[in-house]
Amino acid sequence: MNRPIATSQTDPPPPDHAFLLSTLPPTRQQKRFALSVLLVLLLALVITVPFAHIPLANTEILLPAYATAVLVTDLITSALLLASYSVQPTRALLALAIGYLFASLTVVPWVLTFPGVFAPSGLLGADLQSTAAIAAVRRVGFPLAVLAYAVLKDRPYVQASRGSARAVILSSVLATIGVVFALTWLVVASEELLPTLMIDTLQPTAAWQRVPATALLLSLAALGLLWARRSSVLDLWLMIVICASLIEIVLLAFLSAGRFSVGWWAGRLYGLASASVVLLVLLSEITTLYVRLLRSVAAERRAREARLATMEALSASIAHEVSQPLGTLVTNAAAASRWLDRATPDLAQARAALERIVADGDRASSVVQSIRTMFRTGSKERAPLNLNELIREVLRHTRAETQLGRVAVRTELDPALPPVTGNRVQLHQVVLNLVINAVDAMGTVVDRPRTLRISSACPEPGSVLVSVADAGSGLDPAHQGRIFEPFFTTKGHGMGMGLMICRSIVEAHGGRLWMTPNEPHGTIFQFTVPASGA
Repeated sequence: MNRPIATSQTDPPPPDHAFLLSTLPPTRQQKRFALSVLLVLLLALVITVPFAHIPLANTEILLPAYATAVLVTDLITSALLLASYSVQPTRALLALAIGYLFASLTVVPWVLTFPGVFAPSGLLGADLQSTAAIAAVRRVGFPLAVLAYAVLKDRPYVQASRGSARAVILSSVLATIGVVFALTWLVVASEELLPTLMIDTLQPTAAWQRVPATALLLSLAALGLLWARRSSVLDLWLMIVICASLIEIVLLAFLSAGRFSVGWWAGRLYGLASASVVLLVLLSEITTLYVRLLRSVAAERRAREARLATMEALSASIAHEVSQPLGTLVTNAAAASRWLDRATPDLAQARAALERIVADGDRASSVVQSIRTMFRTGSKERAPLNLNELIREVLRHTRAETQLGRVAVRTELDPALPPVTGNRVQLHQVVLNLVINAVDAMGTVVDRPRTLRISSACPEPGSVLVSVADAGSGLDPAHQGRIFEPFFTTKGHGMGMGLMICRSIVEAHGGRLWMTPNEPHGTIFQFTVPASGA
């Protein structure tokens, strides 16, 4: 049988508890806001004191509205704290949640038995002392719950299962409801057992003063423990709640002129404020954390989509780039087979075809390694190289394609071209893709020469420029802005990855790749890369 695992409260909270109000440390801004709220409460107390003894007639009709507001706020606060307990099952949170639940439930018999609200002597068969007895229990019960929270908050975490946490919550709620029902029955049915707390419906007896004094001591003890052990947002605002409760006690017990005076109603408003403050903070912080969660989920979704797009692009890149050497490999293999099938095998031609097969196989392997390097963070193998030699090498590899497409190749290579530092295989792929695209672009041209012009130059110090111009039909102006997007292609057999890969490679080398129209026909693709030592 699995037992709950306890961990020290002094250790960092578990990761899933890091954003709970009971573990989240308050920020400086939150501390300043809490202090400002306390100052407003004290200022309101100073303003109220001179008028505290003024009686207010016929205001008992407002009590149901006040009781309803307290009931709703305390119930919602209790529900939110119980939800926090289901995530972080500590006795401190449970004690505080049950304290709010008890305070919310006891306000119902308090207002029902209040003399003059629903009946001259109250409902439920109440007498003069019933309301005061329930008020005494409410007055002492809540600071006891906060004190229990302050005492238990440094106890170890209990890693309980979700089912056991729900069982504890259900049993605690049912037990609290049962206690409130029993208390109400006892207060209403046992008049002779109740102490004399009220002289009449407005004035308390001297015995009543023990109740606020006890509540005052419990509240001060809870405030002191919270101050000494404050470590979370919940602790901070519970201290504000206790301060509001202390002001309420002072107004009700020591400054007012009994029930329905200005001081008495001001104390009730302070009670409502103390009941609402934790709820407002919980709702505010939960909303903030929910927004953070949504942003985190959105960021994670974007990251996942980016990873999927990268994997899709990587697979498409491999398929796109490897298809060219594989196609040439198949062509050379077929040629070698034909040379060997002759009545007198031409071994020289077959050997040349086999050598091209080996070269194409090595090129395919280099392409795969190059693509892996392009999508991998870390060092990329680069060395000084001559772009003119690389261009000539590409033209040798594409001789079969240019001859088959009846394309005339014209080169204008600067003999004084400075070397560049780069990955030979990757830059080879750039030039190869541009040449193959140029040949394909002229495949439908029948009314003019199919001419491919490749040039290299050094237009400015520290930069090398390579141009690949074709005499094809050109590119639709509507497509010019998308030509470098992944998976966009104007070819019926294309995958739309070549130019995107070319731009990625050139930019990774610190250069730039762009396209311009070729007058009067065709397109020019140009790219620059820094010269060595630039």
